[in-house]
Amino acid sequence: MQFDDRQFHEFLSEEEISGLLDKLADRINADYGMNDRILLVGVLKGAFVVMADLIRRLHSDVEIDFVRTVKASGKDSEGTHTFLKDISVDVKKRHVIIVEEIIDSGRTLQFLYDRIKAAKPLSLKVATLLDKKAKRKVQLNADYVGKEVGDEFLIGYGLDLEEKCRCLPAIYALKYPN
Repeated sequence: MQFDDRQFHEFLSEEEISGLLDKLADRINADYGMNDRILLVGVLKGAFVVMADLIRRLHSDVEIDFVRTVKASGKDSEGTHTFLKDISVDVKKRHVIIVEEIIDSGRTLQFLYDRIKAAKPLSLKVATLLDKKAKRKVQLNADYVGKEVGDEFLIGYGLDLEEKCRCLPAIYALKYPN
């Protein structure tokens, strides 16, 4: 599928995204000192773009890791997840921040949050560039939110359309017919 500007309009410019990342980093930097052992855990695939830009704004030396989950399919499997790639480092005695590009229903995030919490980190927080609270199906909120958004279909800056358009430097929203 090709990106077509007649179907999408710019939702967040590169400059706006940069400003949101600055605010996220400022809040994280205010919460953690230079000597805190911070582990950023990115949720693949989309969060890698956010993490790459966020990590360069943080004052602490951070370690990174990634996870990738898949939702089970079928009528009785709603909310069931399995790991395609699990965390490869010990989270005990670490400050862990899960990084998302966007939170929708929150089911994947809840699964991951509960899994990491059970491993007893020093602290566990969630950072997301975009938060679709209107779509939330679980009672879990992010600690660091760049921007709350509505129910727009978004692409670019890590957000994909059938595995395409992640490389766009801005974020675009689908234009709905009037």
